[in-house]
Amino acid sequence: MSANADFLIDGPESAPTTVALAHGAGAPMNTSFMNSVARGLASGGEVRVVRFEFPYMRARRETNRRTGAPDREPILRNSWKEVVERLGGGAGLVIGGKSMGGRIASMVADEVGARGLVCLGYPFHPPGRPEKLRTKHLETLATPALIVQGTRDTFGTREDVAGYALSPAIRVVWLEDGDHSWKPRASSGRTEAQNMADGVAAVREFLAAL
Repeated sequence: MSANADFLIDGPESAPTTVALAHGAGAPMNTSFMNSVARGLASGGEVRVVRFEFPYMRARRETNRRTGAPDREPILRNSWKEVVERLGGGAGLVIGGKSMGGRIASMVADEVGARGLVCLGYPFHPPGRPEKLRTKHLETLATPALIVQGTRDTFGTREDVAGYALSPAIRVVWLEDGDHSWKPRASSGRTEAQNMADGVAAVREFLAAL
């Protein structure tokens, strides 16, 4: 892993595919989840993963604060567009991220002409509020997309998502008993490492097919 200005980069610059990933609402770009995904995707040398942080998260890091509300949606969207521009445009770029990071990526993917979209646990609705959907733009999404979701994710379970009208460009892969970070319960017989490996494998397969 290397640092380049505001980016964390895994994988060689010569890799044929670049994936830009943003963090979730409450944690930075270098959590264990983000580290595992980035390293897993980049391990074969065919993928370069570039991570970045939204302004509010960079401010937390610079001031050594642990709290601070996310930026307003227009700022988050513009941040994504700036990152895409810095990385040379959307045509050769797959964008996405964890939870909110992936949701905002999904809102700009068509506009920036992204090659693909990867959402690592999509927040279809706030926990306990299934009526407050964040899916309207997903009904008409044209960018090829993969959502990797735990079956018991409180932001959208398998049963919840089955009733949504999603674009045919979107494929959803389910990780058995996974929560919003794909972690299963011990009683399920699954391990966090197994779900992480399966999630990364699904993303790698999606990237190879683009």
